[in-house]
Amino acid sequence: MKILFTFPGQGPQVPQMLHRLPDNPLTHSLIEQASLALGEDVLLLDSTDALRSTRAVQLCLLIAGVVWAKQCQAEGIEADFCSGLSIGAFPAAVIAGALGFGDAVRLVALRGELMQQAYPHGFGLSAITGLRQAQIEELVAQVNSATSPVYLANINAEDQLVIAGSDAAMAQVMQLAKTRGAQKTHQLAVSVPSHCALLDEPATKLAEAFKQIHLSRPACGYLSGTTGRVYWQPEKIAGDLAMNMARTVNWRDAMVAAYQRDVRLAIEMPPGAVLTGLTRRAMEQGEALSVCQSGMQVAARLATRLRENER
Repeated sequence: MKILFTFPGQGPQVPQMLHRLPDNPLTHSLIEQASLALGEDVLLLDSTDALRSTRAVQLCLLIAGVVWAKQCQAEGIEADFCSGLSIGAFPAAVIAGALGFGDAVRLVALRGELMQQAYPHGFGLSAITGLRQAQIEELVAQVNSATSPVYLANINAEDQLVIAGSDAAMAQVMQLAKTRGAQKTHQLAVSVPSHCALLDEPATKLAEAFKQIHLSRPACGYLSGTTGRVYWQPEKIAGDLAMNMARTVNWRDAMVAAYQRDVRLAIEMPPGAVLTGLTRRAMEQGEALSVCQSGMQVAARLATRLRENER
């Protein structure tokens, strides 16, 4: 039986999230490494004002994800697979051993800047619950145009999907979704139309930056939240990381793939808890938990029990 670490995308970030990390030498060392890599004090990135920036949000999620996963490792919890949704793929790659932390910090800073500059306002993401993928795709096709772009962005579960595009186009799709029986529609706290063709150009620029970075074969499986495939080759991991901003997320298939690979414990790193609920839906047996909700001790106890059952 296997253990999976999961890392959230944008949305669960909260002010002072870096200041609420465990107060210990491990955290202090990682914060110092991130500040040196960035050339600025990363503890200035998590204020309410700073988190209005896509760059700051993504850096905070990267740093928090790596810090918490390292805390898990310090408690004796070792992952067999790591997977992240969108920006969460970067801390997943670091913890898997494929990407250096300093390189990840610099790449994520660039990623956030490229995404922010591409669509500074009037675009974003919206979630729709209660309709199937085919129904959402039909509504998107009705609305999408050159002047009113909208795309399917995330397949989180069979009936929980996310669209990306202009605010006006998303509003149209959400209104149509309500008439078709959607249980809930709402615009997310993300100011960029991620995971669609609107970000092809910034993704290509990030791919160029990856050519200057050395990636290693991971020590544990890197499970793509975009394709649902496990990658071991450094070049494939680099391509997945660079292009995921412009590719549809398929978290549902990724978690089905994890379960099929014998994952029976999935641990979501703070500040997220949403992925835990989505992961549970793909697991007939086993457990998914959020460190935010359940705490490190519960995670360590379940991990120990799982490893003992393997013997």
